[in-house]
Amino acid sequence: MSNTRRKIDLYILSLAVLFVFFIIITTKLPVDEFCISSFLSWWKLVQDNVVTIISLILLGYSFFAYKKFNFDLQGTTDIPFEIKKIESINYEHLTFLATYVVPLISFDFDIGRQVIVLFLLLVVMGVIYIKTDLFYANPSLALLGFHIYRADGNFKMGDRDGIVLICRGKLSVGQKVAYIKLDERIYFVRENKA
Repeated sequence: MSNTRRKIDLYILSLAVLFVFFIIITTKLPVDEFCISSFLSWWKLVQDNVVTIISLILLGYSFFAYKKFNFDLQGTTDIPFEIKKIESINYEHLTFLATYVVPLISFDFDIGRQVIVLFLLLVVMGVIYIKTDLFYANPSLALLGFHIYRADGNFKMGDRDGIVLICRGKLSVGQKVAYIKLDERIYFVRENKA
C-alpha cells in the first residue's frame, strides 16, 4: 500500500504546475463592495473561487508530497546498488507537460459540466498513469532539479536491467545509490554517502 500511496503522491505532484495555472486562470476578485466583517461577502468570494480553493489545497498537498519523498529518501534502509549502464530520459518530463497538462488549461471553468469533466479526466488520467507506471514523468520534479534515467543496476540479489531512476543529482556508471523502490522497475534514488 505504501508504494501505491507514493505513486499517487507523485501523480498529484506532477500536476502542481497545472494547479498553479488553474489558480491564475480562475481567481475572481470581488467586483462589488467587499466588507471584511460580512459573512455574505466571504461566502460570495468562496462561491466564485471554488476551483481556485481546490487548486490551492491540491498545491499544498503537492508540497507535502514532495517533502514526504525527501524525508523517506533520507531514511532508506535498503542496501545501495551500483549503476552498470545509464541513459538520461529527461524528455519524458516535457512529454507529460505538453501532452496532458497544457491542454487541460483550455477548459472553461465557468461551465459546471466542464469542471466535472476536467475532474473526472484528471482521475482517469491518474489511474492510467499509476497502472501503466508512467507516474515518474513528472514536470514538477523537473522544475525542482530532478532527473529521470533508464539504467541497469547491480543489486545484492542480482542485476536488473531497464529500471527507471528518479534522482535530484546527476548519475553516472559505477556510482552507488541508496533507493526507495516505487515498484518493480522504478526507483527514487540518492547518492550513497557511505
